[in-house]
Amino acid sequence: MTMTPSIDAYRHVRDATLRLVDGLADADLTPQSADFASPGKWHLAHTTWVFEQFLLAEHGRGYRRFDERFGFLFNSYYNAVGARHERPRRGVLTRPTLEQVLAYRAHVDHAMADLLGTRLPPEVGDLIELGLHHEQQHQELILTDLLHLFAQNPLRPAVRRAHVGPEPDEPAALRWVQFDGGNVQVGHKGPGFAFDNESPRHVVALQSFRLASRAVTNREWLQFIEDGGYADPALWLSDGWDTVQAQRWQAPLYWEQNEDGERWQMTLAGLEPLALDDPVVHVSFFEADAYARWAGKRLPTEFEWEFAARGLPVEGNFVEFGADRPRRALDRPGLQQMFGDVWEWTASPYVAYPGFRTAPGAVGEYNGKFMNGQYVLRGGSCASPRSHLRASYRNFFQPGQRWQFSGLRLAEDA
Repeated sequence: MTMTPSIDAYRHVRDATLRLVDGLADADLTPQSADFASPGKWHLAHTTWVFEQFLLAEHGRGYRRFDERFGFLFNSYYNAVGARHERPRRGVLTRPTLEQVLAYRAHVDHAMADLLGTRLPPEVGDLIELGLHHEQQHQELILTDLLHLFAQNPLRPAVRRAHVGPEPDEPAALRWVQFDGGNVQVGHKGPGFAFDNESPRHVVALQSFRLASRAVTNREWLQFIEDGGYADPALWLSDGWDTVQAQRWQAPLYWEQNEDGERWQMTLAGLEPLALDDPVVHVSFFEADAYARWAGKRLPTEFEWEFAARGLPVEGNFVEFGADRPRRALDRPGLQQMFGDVWEWTASPYVAYPGFRTAPGAVGEYNGKFMNGQYVLRGGSCASPRSHLRASYRNFFQPGQRWQFSGLRLAEDA
């Protein structure tokens, strides 16, 4: 149970979403570049529909829906709520216009301000908190989906301009940090928000292990490419090798090479020279696993990662930092980049913790029904809001997906 968010906390999250699309036109926010992505305008409306559907429709005082048809258009995957527009066809929704979607957001925000001004039972406060963290997930999706869309444009336009300071003078050396094994508790603990898939807290047995002090860099990934990593089937899981062949992967997503052999990378700020000492990003689980095997190492399990991150401050390169991409680590002892910069693939399949039970009703469809055929990522990225993250947070994607800000950190047995 969490405390009911204040109206200021609600507005902070909702306003942050709008700042991500500030200056973009209806034409930028309507198209859909792939089945796995969604238009920016759809994200703006869907996150609003969640508050309308799960809170205002039942708890709003005299609330009237903005448009009864929006439930069909902006329901994502909640079967218990009803029928919905097909996901691969979200890009054909030229109407409602961006102006209408923004009016929809204002309508719901006004009603939510009224609701937050009343005394609410704890379960309603929990739903509001869930809705805000859900919106923060979509804030990152807005950026990743816009980056994928803009990368298809030969002009390579910028989603937003970067606002960051100078890079560290020296690239960070790769060090190894050792952790002793034993029976350890993992999962969410204590007050504060957490998703249902972070619980129940339980005991796992860990062998002693070592974790790389920072994420794998573009420079190191280039060595993998030059050594024929994408052409050696011995490095790849069977489905991964099939995917490499079918998709003709030769480098991470958004890498380009000009006629002079120079490497470039599409970022939120447009096409930029490949920064060799920045973390490699936009790689799939299949690629991360193959790289680890090539390097003679492995990916950490999600429980090793969580154990190592426990007690570390949630500090790093987040969306609030204003960077257009992951940035190089500082050259100092200890673990770097555990939070922010890139989501880190783990070797763990996304499955339920012992004792996990889905919540009743449509809210129970949020995480539990996706526990099949996906892998866990940890730590957040340069597109994640800082307040959204914690050591127990479990992100998950299918192993062939790489349009997210996903990278890797190596591990080894001690």
